[in-house]
Amino acid sequence: MNIHTTQVSQELIQNIANVSLSLFRKNFFGIFHGAISARVSKNRFIINKQNAIFDNINADSMIMLYQKQDYRWNEASLHAPIHAAIYESFSEAKFIAYAMPPYLVSYTLKYDKLEPKDYFGYKFLAPSIEIFNPKDYESWAERADTDIPRYFKEHSHSFMLIKGYGVYVYARDLHTLAKVIALLENSCKILHYNADLGEIFETSAKYDV
Repeated sequence: MNIHTTQVSQELIQNIANVSLSLFRKNFFGIFHGAISARVSKNRFIINKQNAIFDNINADSMIMLYQKQDYRWNEASLHAPIHAAIYESFSEAKFIAYAMPPYLVSYTLKYDKLEPKDYFGYKFLAPSIEIFNPKDYESWAERADTDIPRYFKEHSHSFMLIKGYGVYVYARDLHTLAKVIALLENSCKILHYNADLGEIFETSAKYDV
């Protein structure tokens, strides 16, 4: 175990590793793309390092950070300022993840809101979910740690869909964190398949009555 995670239980790190591997296998995390963290105390959290590979997270892949930035932030994920801002603003945030599920990202490029048509998406997410448009990608990295917490303050749900970027989620436990990401991706996938089926029915004479 590295010196930056000696105060973190091995069980917590293993639980993070298990969820990270699951999200990676679903293509929600990329090789080096994504972020996952856990609150350790009021002013401390652990987060993956910049060079972490998400299908092989271990103690050496994680680093402990304090809210006040110091030398350790140089090794941490570039998403660390966003996670720190969320933890500071929402006491109920115990775990945070940033993921890029492909159907979800694709959906956000075309639409301004997500309206789940499947039962589980509608029941467990929301009837209508606004998709945040960062507009200027050039300055997004500098604005994200302000815009993302502001979005959460203005909305009742703990997940944020960002056009062309992915999804941010915070939760009280890792199971809920992964579940929300999976539900969002599944709703977007179903809408994608439903649109394709609609085109088939419209263009094929086979379905003429």
